[in-house]
Amino acid sequence: MAADLSQIVKAYDVRGVVPDQWDEPLAELFGAAFVQVTEASAIVIGHDMRPSSPGLSRAFARGAARLGADVTEIGLCSTDQLYYASGALDLPGAMFTASHNPARYNGIKMCRAGAAPVGQDTGLTRIRELAEQWLESGAPAPAATSGALVRRDTLEDYAAHLRSLVDLTAVRRLKAVVDAGNGMGGHTVPTVLAGLPLDVVPMYFELDGTFPNHEANPLDPANLVDLQKRVREEGADLGIAFDGDADRCFVIDERGEPVSPSAVTALVAARELARNGGRGTVIHNLITSWSVPEVVGEHGGTPVRTRVGHSFIKAEMARTGAIFGGEHSAHYYFKDFWNADTGMLAALHVLAALGGQDGPLSALVAQYDRYASSGEINSTVADQAGRLAAVRAAYEGTEGVTLDDLDGLTVSSADWWFNVRPSNTEPLLRLNAEARDEATMAKVRDEVLAIVRA
Repeated sequence: MAADLSQIVKAYDVRGVVPDQWDEPLAELFGAAFVQVTEASAIVIGHDMRPSSPGLSRAFARGAARLGADVTEIGLCSTDQLYYASGALDLPGAMFTASHNPARYNGIKMCRAGAAPVGQDTGLTRIRELAEQWLESGAPAPAATSGALVRRDTLEDYAAHLRSLVDLTAVRRLKAVVDAGNGMGGHTVPTVLAGLPLDVVPMYFELDGTFPNHEANPLDPANLVDLQKRVREEGADLGIAFDGDADRCFVIDERGEPVSPSAVTALVAARELARNGGRGTVIHNLITSWSVPEVVGEHGGTPVRTRVGHSFIKAEMARTGAIFGGEHSAHYYFKDFWNADTGMLAALHVLAALGGQDGPLSALVAQYDRYASSGEINSTVADQAGRLAAVRAAYEGTEGVTLDDLDGLTVSSADWWFNVRPSNTEPLLRLNAEARDEATMAKVRDEVLAIVRA
Protein backbone atom coordinates (compact mmCIF):
# COMPACT_ATOMS: atom_id res chain seq x y z
CA MET A 1 0.00 0.00 0.00
CA ALA A 2 1.12 3.59 -0.63
CA ALA A 3 0.92 4.74 2.98
CA ASP A 4 1.42 8.34 4.07
CA LEU A 5 3.13 7.74 7.40
CA SER A 6 2.96 11.43 8.36
CA GLN A 7 -0.79 10.91 8.80
CA ILE A 8 -0.49 7.96 11.19
CA VAL A 9 2.76 8.43 13.14
CA LYS A 10 1.74 10.92 15.84
CA ALA A 11 3.71 12.59 18.65
CA TYR A 12 3.39 9.62 21.02
CA ASP A 13 2.07 6.68 19.00
CA VAL A 14 0.97 5.24 15.67
CA ARG A 15 -2.74 5.60 14.96
CA GLY A 16 -4.89 5.34 11.84
CA VAL A 17 -7.70 3.60 9.95
CA VAL A 18 -7.18 -0.10 9.06
CA PRO A 19 -6.69 -1.08 6.25
CA ASP A 20 -7.02 2.32 4.52
CA GLN A 21 -4.04 4.00 6.23
CA TRP A 22 -2.08 1.02 7.50
CA ASP A 23 -2.21 -2.77 7.39
CA GLU A 24 -0.35 -5.95 8.35
CA PRO A 25 2.56 -5.61 5.87
CA LEU A 26 3.22 -2.11 7.26
CA ALA A 27 2.90 -3.43 10.84
CA GLU A 28 5.63 -5.95 9.95
CA LEU A 29 7.92 -3.09 8.87
CA PHE A 30 7.15 -1.21 12.09
CA GLY A 31 8.17 -4.34 14.04
CA ALA A 32 11.51 -4.51 12.24
CA ALA A 33 12.09 -0.76 12.70
CA PHE A 34 11.23 -0.97 16.41
CA VAL A 35 13.86 -3.66 16.95
CA GLN A 36 16.47 -1.72 14.98
CA VAL A 37 15.86 1.55 16.85
CA THR A 38 15.70 -0.01 20.34
CA GLU A 39 18.58 -2.42 19.51
CA ALA A 40 16.53 -5.05 21.33
CA SER A 41 17.38 -8.74 21.40
CA ALA A 42 13.92 -9.45 22.83
CA ILE A 43 10.59 -7.58 23.03
CA VAL A 44 7.07 -8.05 24.46
CA ILE A 45 3.81 -7.42 22.56
CA GLY A 46 0.15 -7.19 23.62
CA HIS A 47 -3.10 -6.17 21.98
CA ASP A 48 -6.65 -5.02 22.71
CA MET A 49 -10.01 -6.46 21.58
CA ARG A 50 -10.32 -4.70 18.19
CA PRO A 51 -10.99 -7.06 15.28
CA SER A 52 -7.76 -5.97 13.55
CA SER A 53 -5.53 -6.20 16.65
CA PRO A 54 -4.45 -9.89 16.62
CA GLY A 55 -3.38 -9.77 12.95
CA LEU A 56 -1.50 -6.47 13.27
CA SER A 57 0.18 -7.63 16.49
CA ARG A 58 1.31 -10.92 14.93
CA ALA A 59 2.63 -9.09 11.83
CA PHE A 60 4.69 -6.76 14.07
CA ALA A 61 6.02 -9.86 15.86
CA ARG A 62 7.07 -11.41 12.53
CA GLY A 63 8.93 -8.23 11.57
CA ALA A 64 10.74 -8.15 14.91
CA ALA A 65 11.62 -11.86 14.81
CA ARG A 66 12.87 -11.54 11.23
CA LEU A 67 15.57 -9.16 12.51
CA GLY A 68 16.58 -11.64 15.20
CA ALA A 69 14.59 -10.47 18.25
CA ASP A 70 12.81 -13.00 20.47
CA VAL A 71 9.16 -11.99 20.91
CA THR A 72 7.00 -12.64 23.99
CA GLU A 73 3.32 -12.34 23.02
CA ILE A 74 1.05 -11.72 26.01
CA GLY A 75 -2.11 -11.58 23.86
CA LEU A 76 -5.19 -9.73 25.06
CA CYS A 77 -4.28 -7.08 27.65
CA SER A 78 -4.85 -3.54 28.82
CA THR A 79 -2.20 -0.93 27.99
CA ASP A 80 -1.05 -0.81 31.61
CA GLN A 81 -0.75 -4.62 31.59
CA LEU A 82 1.68 -4.25 28.66
CA TYR A 83 3.58 -1.61 30.66
CA TYR A 84 3.69 -4.09 33.56
CA ALA A 85 5.17 -6.75 31.26
CA SER A 86 7.74 -4.27 29.87
CA GLY A 87 8.74 -3.34 33.42
CA ALA A 88 8.69 -6.78 35.05
CA LEU A 89 10.43 -8.52 32.11
CA ASP A 90 12.69 -5.51 31.45
CA LEU A 91 11.89 -5.61 27.73
CA PRO A 92 10.88 -3.01 25.13
CA GLY A 93 7.15 -3.33 24.44
CA ALA A 94 4.46 -2.61 21.88
CA MET A 95 0.72 -2.35 22.59
CA PHE A 96 -1.80 -2.57 19.75
CA THR A 97 -4.75 -0.32 20.59
CA ALA A 98 -6.48 2.85 19.46
CA SER A 99 -7.87 3.47 22.96
CA HIS A 100 -11.39 4.93 22.53
CA ASN A 101 -11.25 5.65 18.77
CA PRO A 102 -13.93 3.99 16.58
CA ALA A 103 -13.58 0.32 15.59
CA ARG A 104 -11.97 0.95 12.19
CA TYR A 105 -8.95 2.59 13.87
CA ASN A 106 -5.96 0.86 15.39
CA GLY A 107 -2.59 1.98 16.69
CA ILE A 108 0.65 1.10 18.46
CA LYS A 109 1.94 2.50 21.76
CA MET A 110 5.64 1.66 22.09
CA CYS A 111 8.03 1.76 25.02
CA ARG A 112 11.62 0.88 25.82
CA ALA A 113 12.56 -1.60 28.55
CA GLY A 114 11.09 -0.58 31.91
CA ALA A 115 8.06 1.03 30.19
CA ALA A 116 10.05 4.16 29.19
CA PRO A 117 7.99 5.94 26.51
CA VAL A 118 8.92 5.99 22.83
CA GLY A 119 7.75 9.30 21.32
CA GLN A 120 8.73 11.64 18.50
CA ASP A 121 11.96 12.70 20.21
CA THR A 122 12.81 9.29 21.69
CA GLY A 123 12.76 6.97 18.67
CA LEU A 124 9.39 7.25 16.96
CA THR A 125 10.65 9.62 14.24
CA ARG A 126 13.45 7.18 13.38
CA ILE A 127 10.99 4.25 13.34
CA ARG A 128 8.86 6.17 10.85
CA GLU A 129 11.89 7.00 8.66
CA LEU A 130 12.98 3.34 8.51
CA ALA A 131 9.45 2.17 7.65
CA GLU A 132 9.23 4.80 4.88
CA GLN A 133 12.62 3.75 3.52
CA TRP A 134 11.63 0.06 3.47
CA LEU A 135 8.29 0.84 1.81
CA GLU A 136 10.35 2.24 -1.08
CA SER A 137 13.21 -0.26 -1.17
CA GLY A 138 11.70 -3.44 0.24
CA ALA A 139 11.99 -5.10 3.66
CA PRO A 140 15.40 -5.19 5.37
CA ALA A 141 17.60 -8.28 5.07
CA PRO A 142 16.74 -10.90 7.69
CA ALA A 143 19.07 -11.76 10.55
CA ALA A 144 21.16 -14.92 10.26
CA THR A 145 18.95 -16.47 12.95
CA SER A 146 15.30 -15.51 13.37
CA GLY A 147 13.98 -14.71 16.83
CA ALA A 148 11.65 -17.10 18.65
CA LEU A 149 7.96 -16.34 19.23
CA VAL A 150 6.63 -17.44 22.64
CA ARG A 151 3.29 -16.88 24.33
CA ARG A 152 3.04 -15.88 27.98
CA ASP A 153 0.07 -14.97 30.19
CA THR A 154 0.88 -12.04 32.49
CA LEU A 155 -2.62 -11.20 33.78
CA GLU A 156 -2.30 -12.94 37.18
CA ASP A 157 1.17 -11.46 37.76
CA TYR A 158 -0.05 -7.97 36.78
CA ALA A 159 -3.00 -8.28 39.19
CA ALA A 160 -0.75 -9.52 42.02
CA HIS A 161 1.66 -6.60 41.50
CA LEU A 162 -1.16 -4.03 41.70
CA ARG A 163 -2.64 -5.65 44.82
CA SER A 164 0.81 -5.63 46.46
CA LEU A 165 0.82 -1.82 46.20
CA VAL A 166 -2.61 -1.16 47.78
CA ASP A 167 -3.92 -3.18 50.74
CA LEU A 168 -7.68 -3.71 50.44
CA THR A 169 -7.97 -6.74 52.73
CA ALA A 170 -9.18 -4.81 55.80
CA VAL A 171 -11.61 -2.34 54.18
CA ARG A 172 -15.35 -2.42 54.76
CA ARG A 173 -17.35 -4.21 52.07
CA LEU A 174 -18.17 -1.91 49.15
CA LYS A 175 -20.55 -2.13 46.21
CA ALA A 176 -18.94 -0.86 43.02
CA VAL A 177 -20.47 -0.57 39.56
CA VAL A 178 -17.75 -0.91 36.91
CA ASP A 179 -18.32 0.16 33.28
CA ALA A 180 -15.66 -1.34 31.02
CA GLY A 181 -17.24 0.14 27.88
CA ASN A 182 -16.68 -3.20 26.05
CA GLY A 183 -12.96 -2.46 26.35
CA MET A 184 -10.05 -4.19 28.05
CA GLY A 185 -11.30 -3.46 31.57
CA GLY A 186 -13.70 -6.34 30.98
CA HIS A 187 -10.64 -8.58 30.71
CA THR A 188 -8.55 -7.21 33.62
CA VAL A 189 -11.08 -6.11 36.28
CA PRO A 190 -12.39 -9.60 37.21
CA THR A 191 -8.84 -10.86 37.92
CA VAL A 192 -7.57 -7.72 39.70
CA LEU A 193 -10.62 -7.42 41.98
CA ALA A 194 -11.11 -11.16 42.60
CA GLY A 195 -11.25 -12.09 46.29
CA LEU A 196 -11.41 -8.50 47.57
CA PRO A 197 -14.24 -7.31 49.88
CA LEU A 198 -16.18 -5.88 46.94
CA ASP A 199 -19.53 -6.57 45.32
CA VAL A 200 -18.83 -5.71 41.69
CA VAL A 201 -21.74 -4.90 39.38
CA PRO A 202 -20.31 -5.33 35.86
CA MET A 203 -21.42 -3.21 32.91
CA TYR A 204 -20.36 -3.89 29.31
CA PHE A 205 -17.59 -6.37 30.22
CA GLU A 206 -18.01 -8.23 26.90
CA LEU A 207 -14.93 -7.51 24.77
CA ASP A 208 -16.21 -5.85 21.60
CA GLY A 209 -14.06 -3.50 19.54
CA THR A 210 -17.13 -2.11 17.77
CA PHE A 211 -18.22 -0.47 21.10
CA PRO A 212 -21.95 -1.31 20.75
CA ASN A 213 -23.11 0.48 23.93
CA HIS A 214 -21.17 3.74 24.01
CA GLU A 215 -17.78 5.15 23.06
CA ALA A 216 -15.16 3.95 25.57
CA ASN A 217 -14.10 7.50 26.47
CA PRO A 218 -15.16 8.41 30.02
CA LEU A 219 -14.00 12.03 29.63
CA ASP A 220 -17.11 12.68 27.51
CA PRO A 221 -20.06 13.08 29.91
CA ALA A 222 -22.39 11.34 27.42
CA ASN A 223 -20.48 8.10 28.02
CA LEU A 224 -21.05 8.23 31.79
CA VAL A 225 -24.86 8.45 31.70
CA ASP A 226 -25.47 4.67 31.87
CA LEU A 227 -23.01 4.27 34.76
CA GLN A 228 -24.45 7.21 36.72
CA LYS A 229 -27.96 5.78 36.38
CA ARG A 230 -26.84 2.30 37.42
CA VAL A 231 -24.96 3.58 40.50
CA ARG A 232 -28.14 5.29 41.71
CA GLU A 233 -30.36 2.27 40.90
CA GLU A 234 -28.04 -0.16 42.68
CA GLY A 235 -27.49 2.10 45.71
CA ALA A 236 -23.79 1.51 45.06
CA ASP A 237 -20.95 3.15 46.96
CA LEU A 238 -19.27 4.28 43.73
CA GLY A 239 -18.92 3.75 40.00
CA ILE A 240 -15.72 3.30 38.00
CA ALA A 241 -15.44 3.75 34.21
CA PHE A 242 -12.46 2.65 32.11
CA ASP A 243 -11.53 3.75 28.61
CA GLY A 244 -11.01 1.33 25.69
CA ASP A 245 -7.50 0.18 26.59
CA ALA A 246 -8.21 0.53 30.35
CA ASP A 247 -5.28 2.82 31.12
CA ARG A 248 -7.57 5.66 32.29
CA CYS A 249 -10.23 5.47 34.98
CA PHE A 250 -13.03 7.87 35.86
CA VAL A 251 -14.88 7.81 39.20
CA ILE A 252 -18.57 8.41 40.03
CA ASP A 253 -19.73 9.04 43.62
CA GLU A 254 -22.69 7.41 45.40
CA ARG A 255 -25.05 10.15 44.17
CA GLY A 256 -24.13 9.43 40.55
CA GLU A 257 -22.02 12.59 40.31
CA PRO A 258 -18.62 12.58 38.54
CA VAL A 259 -15.56 12.99 40.76
CA SER A 260 -13.06 15.44 39.28
CA PRO A 261 -9.81 13.75 38.14
CA SER A 262 -8.03 16.56 40.02
CA ALA A 263 -9.73 15.41 43.24
CA VAL A 264 -8.67 11.81 42.48
CA THR A 265 -5.11 13.07 41.84
CA ALA A 266 -5.09 14.87 45.21
CA LEU A 267 -6.57 11.86 47.05
CA VAL A 268 -4.04 9.42 45.57
CA ALA A 269 -1.18 11.90 46.12
CA ALA A 270 -2.04 12.11 49.84
CA ARG A 271 -2.05 8.29 50.09
CA GLU A 272 1.21 7.87 48.17
CA LEU A 273 2.89 10.52 50.35
CA ALA A 274 1.68 8.70 53.48
CA ARG A 275 3.19 5.45 52.12
CA ASN A 276 6.49 7.31 51.67
CA GLY A 277 6.71 8.82 55.15
CA GLY A 278 5.25 12.19 54.16
CA ARG A 279 8.02 12.93 51.69
CA GLY A 280 8.26 12.92 47.92
CA THR A 281 7.64 14.82 44.71
CA VAL A 282 4.24 14.76 43.00
CA ILE A 283 3.87 15.82 39.36
CA HIS A 284 0.71 17.56 38.15
CA ASN A 285 0.02 19.22 34.83
CA LEU A 286 -0.86 22.89 34.65
CA ILE A 287 -4.61 22.40 34.14
CA THR A 288 -5.14 20.37 37.32
CA SER A 289 -6.89 22.18 40.15
CA TRP A 290 -5.18 24.43 42.69
CA SER A 291 -6.32 21.71 45.14
CA VAL A 292 -3.58 19.35 43.95
CA PRO A 293 -0.45 21.35 44.89
CA GLU A 294 -2.20 22.50 48.09
CA VAL A 295 -2.94 18.93 49.22
CA VAL A 296 0.56 17.77 48.24
CA GLY A 297 2.10 20.56 50.34
CA GLU A 298 -0.20 19.87 53.28
CA HIS A 299 0.91 16.23 53.30
CA GLY A 300 4.63 17.08 53.26
CA GLY A 301 5.26 16.63 49.55
CA THR A 302 6.76 18.82 46.83
CA PRO A 303 4.43 19.63 43.90
CA VAL A 304 5.99 20.05 40.43
CA ARG A 305 3.95 21.57 37.59
CA THR A 306 4.39 20.36 33.99
CA ARG A 307 2.98 20.75 30.53
CA VAL A 308 -0.02 18.64 29.47
CA GLY A 309 0.85 15.25 27.96
CA HIS A 310 2.11 11.90 29.17
CA SER A 311 5.59 12.28 27.66
CA PHE A 312 6.17 15.45 29.75
CA ILE A 313 4.80 13.84 32.92
CA LYS A 314 6.93 10.70 32.47
CA ALA A 315 10.05 12.77 31.73
CA GLU A 316 9.53 14.83 34.90
CA MET A 317 8.80 11.69 36.93
CA ALA A 318 12.16 10.28 35.82
CA ARG A 319 14.04 13.57 36.29
CA THR A 320 12.73 14.31 39.78
CA GLY A 321 12.28 10.77 41.10
CA ALA A 322 8.61 11.63 41.76
CA ILE A 323 6.45 9.07 43.54
CA PHE A 324 3.22 9.94 41.68
CA GLY A 325 1.83 12.07 38.89
CA GLY A 326 -1.70 12.97 37.82
CA GLU A 327 -3.38 14.63 34.87
CA HIS A 328 -6.86 16.13 34.52
CA SER A 329 -7.43 13.65 31.65
CA ALA A 330 -7.62 10.86 34.28
CA HIS A 331 -4.14 9.47 33.60
CA TYR A 332 -2.33 8.52 36.83
CA TYR A 333 1.40 7.68 36.95
CA PHE A 334 3.22 5.75 39.69
CA LYS A 335 6.90 5.36 40.54
CA ASP A 336 6.08 1.82 41.70
CA PHE A 337 4.72 1.11 38.22
CA TRP A 338 7.84 2.14 36.28
CA ASN A 339 6.56 5.76 36.09
CA ALA A 340 3.85 4.50 33.73
CA ASP A 341 0.15 5.31 33.88
CA THR A 342 -2.33 2.81 35.29
CA GLY A 343 -6.00 3.62 35.86
CA MET A 344 -6.45 0.32 37.68
CA LEU A 345 -3.98 1.25 40.43
CA ALA A 346 -5.68 4.64 40.87
CA ALA A 347 -9.03 2.84 41.16
CA LEU A 348 -7.61 0.55 43.89
CA HIS A 349 -6.45 3.63 45.82
CA VAL A 350 -9.94 5.16 45.64
CA LEU A 351 -11.52 1.88 46.81
CA ALA A 352 -9.03 1.62 49.71
CA ALA A 353 -9.57 5.24 50.77
CA LEU A 354 -13.36 4.87 50.65
CA GLY A 355 -13.41 1.48 52.39
CA GLY A 356 -10.97 2.63 55.07
CA GLN A 357 -13.53 5.05 56.58
CA ASP A 358 -17.30 5.09 57.09
CA GLY A 359 -18.44 8.15 55.14
CA PRO A 360 -19.71 8.30 51.53
CA LEU A 361 -17.39 9.04 48.62
CA SER A 362 -18.89 12.50 48.05
CA ALA A 363 -17.88 13.54 51.60
CA LEU A 364 -14.43 11.94 51.28
CA VAL A 365 -13.52 13.78 48.06
CA ALA A 366 -14.98 17.13 49.17
CA GLN A 367 -11.70 17.89 51.00
CA TYR A 368 -9.84 17.45 47.70
CA ASP A 369 -12.30 19.36 45.49
CA ARG A 370 -12.07 22.94 46.76
CA TYR A 371 -12.67 25.22 43.78
CA ALA A 372 -15.10 25.87 40.94
CA SER A 373 -13.82 24.56 37.60
CA SER A 374 -14.97 25.06 34.01
CA GLY A 375 -13.74 21.74 32.67
CA GLU A 376 -12.05 21.82 29.26
CA ILE A 377 -13.87 23.93 26.65
CA ASN A 378 -12.81 23.67 23.00
CA SER A 379 -13.25 26.51 20.50
CA THR A 380 -12.64 26.13 16.75
CA VAL A 381 -10.54 29.07 15.54
CA ALA A 382 -8.99 29.98 12.19
CA ASP A 383 -5.93 31.66 13.74
CA GLN A 384 -4.69 30.01 16.94
CA ALA A 385 -1.70 32.34 17.40
CA GLY A 386 -3.78 35.46 16.71
CA ARG A 387 -6.51 34.56 19.21
CA LEU A 388 -3.91 33.62 21.83
CA ALA A 389 -2.20 36.99 21.31
CA ALA A 390 -5.57 38.73 21.77
CA VAL A 391 -6.09 36.97 25.10
CA ARG A 392 -2.57 37.96 26.18
CA ALA A 393 -3.17 41.61 25.21
CA ALA A 394 -6.38 41.70 27.26
CA TYR A 395 -4.65 40.67 30.51
CA GLU A 396 -1.01 41.75 30.15
CA GLY A 397 -0.07 44.56 32.52
CA THR A 398 -3.18 44.11 34.69
CA GLU A 399 -2.38 44.69 38.36
CA GLY A 400 -2.28 41.49 40.44
CA VAL A 401 -2.24 39.26 37.36
CA THR A 402 0.66 37.03 36.25
CA LEU A 403 1.16 35.37 32.86
CA ASP A 404 3.25 32.32 32.00
CA ASP A 405 3.92 30.39 28.79
CA LEU A 406 4.75 26.88 29.98
CA ASP A 407 2.00 25.38 27.76
CA GLY A 408 -0.08 27.87 25.83
CA LEU A 409 -0.91 30.85 28.08
CA THR A 410 -1.76 30.68 31.78
CA VAL A 411 -3.15 33.83 33.44
CA SER A 412 -3.43 33.83 37.25
CA SER A 413 -4.69 36.11 40.00
CA ALA A 414 -5.33 35.62 43.72
CA ASP A 415 -8.89 34.38 43.13
CA TRP A 416 -8.83 32.68 39.70
CA TRP A 417 -6.66 31.31 36.90
CA PHE A 418 -7.17 30.12 33.36
CA ASN A 419 -5.11 28.39 30.70
CA VAL A 420 -5.61 28.61 26.93
CA ARG A 421 -3.54 26.24 24.82
CA PRO A 422 -3.65 25.23 21.16
CA SER A 423 -4.38 21.69 20.02
CA ASN A 424 -1.45 20.15 18.14
CA THR A 425 -3.71 18.23 15.75
CA GLU A 426 -6.84 20.35 15.20
CA PRO A 427 -7.67 24.07 14.72
CA LEU A 428 -8.77 24.38 18.34
CA LEU A 429 -7.98 26.44 21.40
CA ARG A 430 -8.64 24.66 24.71
CA LEU A 431 -9.75 26.68 27.75
CA ASN A 432 -9.59 25.56 31.38
CA ALA A 433 -10.60 28.03 34.11
CA GLU A 434 -10.87 27.80 37.89
CA ALA A 435 -11.87 30.21 40.66
CA ARG A 436 -12.65 30.31 44.37
CA ASP A 437 -16.39 30.40 43.64
CA GLU A 438 -18.75 29.49 40.80
CA ALA A 439 -19.75 33.07 39.94
CA THR A 440 -16.14 34.25 39.53
CA MET A 441 -15.26 31.19 37.46
CA ALA A 442 -18.24 31.77 35.14
CA LYS A 443 -17.30 35.45 34.71
CA VAL A 444 -13.65 34.66 33.85
CA ARG A 445 -14.65 31.77 31.57
CA ASP A 446 -17.13 33.91 29.62
CA GLU A 447 -14.69 36.84 29.31
CA VAL A 448 -11.99 34.61 27.84
CA LEU A 449 -14.36 32.75 25.53
CA ALA A 450 -15.62 36.07 24.16
CA ILE A 451 -12.05 36.98 23.15
CA VAL A 452 -11.20 33.50 21.79
CA ARG A 453 -14.39 33.34 19.71
CA ALA A 454 -14.44 36.97 18.57
